[in-house]
Amino acid sequence: MAEYKYPPADFKSDQEVRWCPGCGDHAILNAVQRALPEIADALDIPHNKFTFISGIGCSSRFIYYMKTFGFHTIHGRANAVATGVKVANPDLSVWVMTGDGDSLAIGGNHFIHAIRRNVNLNVVLFNNEIYGLTKGQYSPTSKLGKITKTSPYGTVEKPFNPGELVIGAKGTFFARSVDMEVMLTKECLVEGAKHEGMSVTEVLQNCVIFNDKTHAMFAGDKATRAEHTITLRHGQKMLFGANNEKGLVFENMKLKVVTVGEDGYTIDDVLTHDAHEQDTTLHVMLAAMKYPDYPVALGVIRSVSDATVYDRRVAEQVEEVRASSKIKCVDDLLHSGETWSIE
Repeated sequence: MAEYKYPPADFKSDQEVRWCPGCGDHAILNAVQRALPEIADALDIPHNKFTFISGIGCSSRFIYYMKTFGFHTIHGRANAVATGVKVANPDLSVWVMTGDGDSLAIGGNHFIHAIRRNVNLNVVLFNNEIYGLTKGQYSPTSKLGKITKTSPYGTVEKPFNPGELVIGAKGTFFARSVDMEVMLTKECLVEGAKHEGMSVTEVLQNCVIFNDKTHAMFAGDKATRAEHTITLRHGQKMLFGANNEKGLVFENMKLKVVTVGEDGYTIDDVLTHDAHEQDTTLHVMLAAMKYPDYPVALGVIRSVSDATVYDRRVAEQVEEVRASSKIKCVDDLLHSGETWSIE
């Protein structure tokens, strides 16, 4: 195991973790605490520069279990508060811990505009397709027809696909993992932290009480994941299956699943993943793939550079104005234009 300046234990608080036994949040917490030592070394970030912001929901208890600075905000506003924290303190590494109900429903507007602005935040989106903290109402990612306490006859709404939403909002980084794949989640988080601009890592997470096994049909165990998910890595062939015998090709403007060596398809026909491609077409297709027609895409799907990083541009603009302005203090401001006295 690699030696880091700060071991994972340095990021663990003394608080009792109060999530249900079997909840996927435990695995995500483990992944984050494993990722931060590597991130701290790679980016030379002191321990006291890590800050975690959360909204409301089971995921938002996360900050109590981290030995870092943190702010437990209000429902849906984590991304807005985190934007303010980052702009005011650009040297901080700011992380947003949020859920599908928190950031895709009441917080949807703040979420998409933080993405559009490309604020240098690291967002971890816990997606269990349910409102867990409030005891089992359907969320914006609940499957069509899902029976819950607020949809006793089944939902009649099509769910959001977070990947499509992020990329459609001009997102520059999107990754996806599964709670049980701790090392893959860690890998995605490290890559997201290295990215300049807003990174969003969706973690497909299980709620054992109110939406148990919601991802089990394609992610229930290792054997199932091998057959029904595909882990994408930049520069590598898009292969999956127990023996990497299946792959993705592009035909007739669509992705197609093929078996290498059958029907005339060779390894050369299989697509090579380019996470750095600016054009969003293929990235959206990959993020949108759904079981059972396609394998569900995991790993870093999109990671592109964009010079328009909101907090950095704000800081640059402030410095430019300061350098050219004659106003250096409040007294200068008060005497800078038309003034009058009230007798």
